[in-house]
Amino acid sequence: MNIILLGPPGAGKGTQAHRMVEHHGMRQLSTGDMLRAAVKAQTPVGQKAKAVMDRGELVSDDIVSELIDAELTALAPETGVIFDGYPRTQAQAEQLDGLLAKHGRCLTRVIELGVDEDALVERITGRFSCAECGTLYHDMANPPKTDGVCDQCGSTEFKRRPDDNEETVRTRMQEYRAKTQPILPHYEAQDLVARVDGMASIEDVSHAIDALLT
Repeated sequence: MNIILLGPPGAGKGTQAHRMVEHHGMRQLSTGDMLRAAVKAQTPVGQKAKAVMDRGELVSDDIVSELIDAELTALAPETGVIFDGYPRTQAQAEQLDGLLAKHGRCLTRVIELGVDEDALVERITGRFSCAECGTLYHDMANPPKTDGVCDQCGSTEFKRRPDDNEETVRTRMQEYRAKTQPILPHYEAQDLVARVDGMASIEDVSHAIDALLT
């Protein structure tokens, strides 16, 4: 299976991709993770990306395609792939079509995790983590059992991501609607698109995705 998971930041793509890796033995391809790994390993494409980032520029679609090409080359043909939040633009969708064809793969499903913007703002702005062990919490949905004390390690130090604020979340939603949602017709024409309620519980979203893959 070769799956694309789409949805705005905070929709739960990473969480669901991780569960699909565990349940279906697939490989998650997150462009951000791949980029960081390539830069750290100083691969040829990583060095190229680092030079771009050092200039304060955005990494081009061509460099992202090189990263994905290298990952697909290294994978066994029978290993399924989850594209986590990629492609983000029409140009990337077209490049991915070419890469999949090159490696003899075809898409199984394009799954969009739908969200309610106001609820998403609440979900993201309420999340925080233990500064010591990284355990994730949420002000409303999943607070520590004892206020101010990590359930896992007992630390009293917590942190929030600086970009987990309402203005940033709404800006990301606007960007998703402007750049990524318009690629859906590209896949709808191939009868590949399915939509899942990303605001449901993690378990319910997982069950809905599993139902689409069986």
